[in-house]
Amino acid sequence: MKEELNILIQAQYPLIYLVTSEEERAEQAISTIAQVLKPQRRIFVWTVTHGIVEYGQPRNVTQHNTVSPEAAIEWIIRQREPGIFILKDLHPFIDAPATARSLRDAIASFKGMQKNIILMSPMQQVPIELEKEVVVLDFTLPDMSELNKVLTHHIEQNRGRRLTTEAREKLLRAALGLTKDEAEKVYRKAQVTTGRLTEEEVDIVLSEKKQLIRRNGILEYIEEDETIDAVGGLEELKKWLKQRSNAFTERAREYGLPQPKGMLILGVPGCGKSLIAKTTSRLWGLPLLRLDMGRVYDGSMVGRSEANLRNALKTAESISPAILFIDELDKSFAGSTGSSDSDGGTSSRIFGSFLTWMQEKKSPVFVMATANRVERLPGEFLRKGRFDEIFFVDLPTPEERQDIYKIHLTKRREDISRFDLEQLAKMSDGFSGAEIEQALVAAMYEAFAQDREFTQLDIIAALKATLPLSRTMQEQVTALRDWARQRARPAASSVAEYQRMEF
Repeated sequence: MKEELNILIQAQYPLIYLVTSEEERAEQAISTIAQVLKPQRRIFVWTVTHGIVEYGQPRNVTQHNTVSPEAAIEWIIRQREPGIFILKDLHPFIDAPATARSLRDAIASFKGMQKNIILMSPMQQVPIELEKEVVVLDFTLPDMSELNKVLTHHIEQNRGRRLTTEAREKLLRAALGLTKDEAEKVYRKAQVTTGRLTEEEVDIVLSEKKQLIRRNGILEYIEEDETIDAVGGLEELKKWLKQRSNAFTERAREYGLPQPKGMLILGVPGCGKSLIAKTTSRLWGLPLLRLDMGRVYDGSMVGRSEANLRNALKTAESISPAILFIDELDKSFAGSTGSSDSDGGTSSRIFGSFLTWMQEKKSPVFVMATANRVERLPGEFLRKGRFDEIFFVDLPTPEERQDIYKIHLTKRREDISRFDLEQLAKMSDGFSGAEIEQALVAAMYEAFAQDREFTQLDIIAALKATLPLSRTMQEQVTALRDWARQRARPAASSVAEYQRMEF
């Protein structure tokens, strides 16, 4: 990114939009670029609070009457010497006709002159009038080498003990995705909390990432205590996931393997799709981020929804490698194909932006999506190459139902030998895993109300009182099975899965 910025400045691009919240680090990068240019460029910084101040000078040494954006841009136009002019947080004013017009006047006056205006803001907002004139750059977050300088400075300042190479790498990887300032603060926090900074303080550093997710507001950091063994059945899907448990390591790159893109899990509601996504986080040792599409949509301002999605995806990339979990994808993008009448095309633009990101992303963000209604999914999602694999999760087989009973009973009682799992599996034909669990809970409530231990008969009674979704939604389940027979990979044992799908 710094190289690109250097090229744009030398090529006399008049207007550059630098999206960043790290003002100090970005200013230092621009200063470094300016010092090696011939002739050297003076740098001036504008804020709405102080007007224009030369970079490195005290804030009280201001250029008079340059507090308003229009006055500041007029002052910049009058300068005849080469220079770089940084305008901070202009986005609240940039849509004003006078401000946009002033910027266009400045661009016209810069022809043949070594002058650049850099708009620096954490939020990208470009009016239509300037779309053809501006180049937008994202100022990337610190890489491992930059974070290493922060860590080294902290250790030297606090006279901490020397770190092993492995410990240093763990602390640096834990801080990836944080700004330089955030990394400095969290290293200080770890030092204050434990009086030291070693690999044992990695969890404290990771806590800052959780704060980063919470501040974003659109992503949710999910912590799951269950392991993948808590999911009954689905052996083919589990095998696929276990094979890729080290897919994001350097060893995998050296072997020549590409980074996995993502997977789509289709199936009947309540059959473990969401639980698989959550437990994969523990299996792979990666953070799990849930993208709430409901929070992405914001009708308060034109373009706000698209900005929300960009910020969420940028945050996910910043803490990668990570798993991005989208539950019920069919509901999130169901109306995208014809949204021009209902929401001015916002859903279509969001859908297009997300597809483009999935296709072009280079960062190790694994997209894990679930869906119940395949007919609602836009065809673009199902194209080969969008996901590494599409799995179909059907209702559990008798053997899988026994596994599910064993898992849920073992969670609640140490000795489960008094239960006939084979009979329970037979009685719950057509039940999903979630429905089996709820029947068990209902049986426990019945026994608890009578102040006794629950029994096999209680569970059977609860099963008989339950009408499973496979019967109330029989047409939908049949249609989903028909679609999946030729287009998706069975999540359970291939033979058992396809035998079920023949019914």
